[in-house]
Amino acid sequence: MDRILRGIMKYRDFGKQAMVKQFEQVRDNPHPKAVFFTCMDSRMIPTRFTQTNVGDMFVVRNAGNVIPHSQHFMDELTTNEPAALELGCIVNDIKHVIVCGHSDCKAMNLLHKLQDAEFSSLTNRRISPLRAWLCTHALSSLEKFQQLQLTDFSKPILFQAETPLRKFVAYIDPENKFAVEDKLSQINTLQQLQNIASYGFLKKRLETNELHIHALWFDIYTGEIYYFSRAAKTFVAVNEETFAKILDEVQRYYS
Repeated sequence: MDRILRGIMKYRDFGKQAMVKQFEQVRDNPHPKAVFFTCMDSRMIPTRFTQTNVGDMFVVRNAGNVIPHSQHFMDELTTNEPAALELGCIVNDIKHVIVCGHSDCKAMNLLHKLQDAEFSSLTNRRISPLRAWLCTHALSSLEKFQQLQLTDFSKPILFQAETPLRKFVAYIDPENKFAVEDKLSQINTLQQLQNIASYGFLKKRLETNELHIHALWFDIYTGEIYYFSRAAKTFVAVNEETFAKILDEVQRYYS
């Protein structure tokens, strides 16, 4: 708290006036461009590595950047994530949803351990909200990971995209650069696109190309950001060499 309070005083001295001006500019008519789902990991600062500012994005964070599948939605009980999708995409007419995973994700490291039956037992889930969250909402990612593990990650895996007739193929870490838990993290990031597309209130917008879903992945140890390219069928680093090609793909695919 000492550090946070000192940070507030520093903000008052150096950042408050500039931020208030930005608030005034967007106060009556903000135009956020994306709903950005990412992990609550303290090393993930999405507004910094995307260079976005006040009014640019809705940011939703949780353990493992997980969006529960619509099969878990009930009128009496839901979670923050589908509510955020409705608030962003329906109420505010935002046209892009981005899911961003990352390397060394503690939630994904735990999900990887849940392959151990004793570790994921009902007793352990009852004493661990985090294990219960992952067992309820992230086992589909773990199942896909286990399928790929049988082929030593040499085969592609299929994900459902915006509609039942639209699917995409993904090769996970074809250069074998990352740890197995990071491979799981990339699979989990792509699985969330499928989960997002499961919501009926987004169906029409997805079918008519009014809403677009994307996946990013952040390597916290190199600072590199990867975009999932449906053309390349894998995560591609966004840099000076690839930027124009990725941008062209985005504009063509989502026009």
